[in-house]
Amino acid sequence: MRSLITGGRGFVGAWLADHLRSLGDHVVAIDQEVDVTDPAALLAAVSEAQPDAVYHLAALTHVGQSWDEPLRVLEVNVIGTGAVLAAARECGTNPRVLVTSSAEVYGAVTDPDRLPLTEASPTAPLTPYAASKLAGEALVAQAFLGHSQHVITVRPFNHIGPGQTPNFAVPALAKRIVEADRRGASTIPVGNLSARRDFTDVRDVVRAYRLLIESGQPGEVYNVCSGQDVEIREIADRLLRLAGTSLEFDTDPTLVRPVEVPVLRGDPGRLIQATGWKPEIGLEDTLADVLAYWRERTE
Repeated sequence: MRSLITGGRGFVGAWLADHLRSLGDHVVAIDQEVDVTDPAALLAAVSEAQPDAVYHLAALTHVGQSWDEPLRVLEVNVIGTGAVLAAARECGTNPRVLVTSSAEVYGAVTDPDRLPLTEASPTAPLTPYAASKLAGEALVAQAFLGHSQHVITVRPFNHIGPGQTPNFAVPALAKRIVEADRRGASTIPVGNLSARRDFTDVRDVVRAYRLLIESGQPGEVYNVCSGQDVEIREIADRLLRLAGTSLEFDTDPTLVRPVEVPVLRGDPGRLIQATGWKPEIGLEDTLADVLAYWRERTE
């Protein structure tokens, strides 16, 4: 299979490229050298690749950044998605397209009876990032209904693993723990540790994406998640235990988001039914790998 990945050198894109190549795919990974908001440049890149499958991962993904640059986030995440869908229609190979949305589109869940979240759960985006992702989903639905395009939307919940930037909670905690331990510090700055999230190893996530390209139903939306939620404080405590160190947490107001979704836990049943996928890498192993990654890269 000939596969094209937008955002192909990002955290998830790099892992996806490795996974696809391990399966024998010919992979073309495009990143910042092709502006996804430039329809002509994008069509040229997609037409040259002649893909059987397109994985649209390129996006501005940091929730906090979306408060500072909401218009830029909308431009990349909405206009960029529309441009990718158009390029896939016009490139001549009629590729299958997988578009990454986000579990953030579900918003805050105050009623525990609504958990776990299914693809039919109400959406109520609370951040510019989440709003941009839901708008992108609407474009995917229109591509399916209006153009009979083979398109699939995924709503990944939190995914973690080696290589993720410290703009996100788990790698940020791991990096700070390693740095503090080497300095002999007694505290590390933290944000909101009470939020609960559904974590999946990025290596399991990219397996799900490939399986959905093969077996997913066109026009459908799929949660990609473990079905379990964990408090961020527990993640921090596990990282400390794995690091063999004892540190105090010092809440830094600058690390607390203006609006925080208190809990996200998804139901992966539709994904499992369509593909037989299940997570294979446990949380403890993922955290150990993340910690090892930052130990190798921290002076």
